[in-house]
Amino acid sequence: MKKGMPERRRCARLASIFKTLSHPQRLYLLCCLCEKESTVGELGKACGAAQPVISQHLTRMRLEGIVESRRAGNHVHYSIADPHIPALIRSMEKISHE
Repeated sequence: MKKGMPERRRCARLASIFKTLSHPQRLYLLCCLCEKESTVGELGKACGAAQPVISQHLTRMRLEGIVESRRAGNHVHYSIADPHIPALIRSMEKISHE
């Protein structure tokens, strides 16, 4: 049976998400964000990376619709936008321990 374009678009979307998640630092940032909403500075301290690097990763994930941001005074707080991401990460963790 020949697959249609909607299936191909979904697969392309999934591939894009998996590509984004495949970077170890981005995955670690998402693990941190699964725990709690955080600022760039907090995430930088948690993973030991410079703020510009963290900002670049967060921008990519925001454009993918994986994270979202909100401004509170002088700070921008990031959180998981897609409720399926924490479950996906937990599933991947289970697979990696088998």
